[in-house]
Amino acid sequence: MYNVELLYDYTEGDVRRASFRTCDFVCSTQIDIELEGDVIRRVQYTNGCNGNTQGIAALCRGMKVDEAVRRLEGIDCNGRGTSCPDQLARALKMLMD
Repeated sequence: MYNVELLYDYTEGDVRRASFRTCDFVCSTQIDIELEGDVIRRVQYTNGCNGNTQGIAALCRGMKVDEAVRRLEGIDCNGRGTSCPDQLARALKMLMD
């Protein structure tokens, strides 16, 4: 119910690029992720609360994937059962499986 949907996932050189459609319970509609190994290089949200999603993206830049998942997983937005940060954690977990 709260899962993200993988839209694409490919690697160019050392950079892995993936995009996910978020679930209908959050304000953002898509999350684009760039990884270099197990380090987050870039995160970009489509829609959502602009300041909050930019903040999440900036804080995650340079962070290892497992640390970002640990910090973001389970964050709830107004009783929705998920949030934009939680959706990012779900996407990152999918990439690491």
